Amino acid sequence: MLKICLDATPIRDKPSGVGVYTLNLIKALDQLQESENFKLDIYFQPTFKNWLSRNFSPNTLIQSYSPHCLPIPVTVTNALMKFPNPLLDYFSRSLDRPNVVHGTDHFVYPNPKSRNIMTIHDLTFVKYPDYVPTIVKTYLDRIKNCLKFTDAIITFSENTKRDLVELLKIDPNKIYITYQASRYHTDYLTEQQIEDLKVSISYDFNKPYFLFVSTLEPRKNVIGLIQAFNYLKQYYKIKHQLVLIGQTGWKYQPILDMINQSPYRAEIHHLNYLSDDLVALFYSQAEAFIYPSFYEGFGLPVLEAMTLGAPVITSNSSSLPEITGDGALLINPNDSMELADAMLNLIRDRVLRDNLIRLGKEQANKFSWGKTAQATLNVYRSVLNS
Repeated sequence: MLKICLDATPIRDKPSGVGVYTLNLIKALDQLQESENFKLDIYFQPTFKNWLSRNFSPNTLIQSYSPHCLPIPVTVTNALMKFPNPLLDYFSRSLDRPNVVHGTDHFVYPNPKSRNIMTIHDLTFVKYPDYVPTIVKTYLDRIKNCLKFTDAIITFSENTKRDLVELLKIDPNKIYITYQASRYHTDYLTEQQIEDLKVSISYDFNKPYFLFVSTLEPRKNVIGLIQAFNYLKQYYKIKHQLVLIGQTGWKYQPILDMINQSPYRAEIHHLNYLSDDLVALFYSQAEAFIYPSFYEGFGLPVLEAMTLGAPVITSNSSSLPEITGDGALLINPNDSMELADAMLNLIRDRVLRDNLIRLGKEQANKFSWGKTAQATLNVYRSVLNS
């Protein structure tokens, strides 16, 4: 029987980004085990902080999978990989002889007796190093170490595949695309659930609002969004609020300063991290979802917004046009006035808004975590048969 061992290290108590991908992939692969005749095992490596405190307990979200613990953090593993080290081989024995080891976050553990596959989400740290923190800048070094023994790369868009070929000189035949999917489906919330959720949070849904969902960091261009919002409030007196849902990431202080300095700061709401159901509520009730990111390897929030019926305005760069198809208005992320014009057109033109909702749902229906899991399983088998 085919045995797969997948890295759950990126999953945190409040997963976002890489963690959301990893957790949903595990759940979807788990459901395929019996019908596709393979065995899925999970492993994780402790954070550096947990390693120092000798805490090797798995995250609560993966405890039910009885994961294996490789008791050294990724940063230490990367350092040891630079020269032959029997310690790495010793730890890999706990993986129970898998046919494939799949690293899900720009790294794969060097297991010498398996085929090794690495997921690379994007190349922000190469193309836009000013947009990433110091720890992410080390990703290039660890990717280069892993490429010496990696049999295949998984990524999420043709755009990122081109980046991998052009910037890292990876053989395109070794790169596989497995699109991600939304956490939600189009009928995720019933009308009763919507009403119950509305009363569970202190927010006035009677006022129309623009929505942004993601980590607050420079790459997401939140400052450009606030500039566009300020312009519309000042010159067009729009009644809308601006809702920002997401944890603060790296270099977030200028974003918070921009909010505090806005003449309309009382109408800009940063709600930090919310449950999946509450995020779904805000998607479903939004006048529009705005995602003017400078660069994305996939762009999961735009897909979630389209799934739940929010018309989308997003950037015309990187992977975003590929993911949205005809289901979004595309703007230049470097031009906040172009963004403001698109926002204004959307709230003035109800036919445009309705068409975007319809086309967005049609586009979103092309993606599912079941398809992602099946495509990922096909990669495993392709590598083993090559």
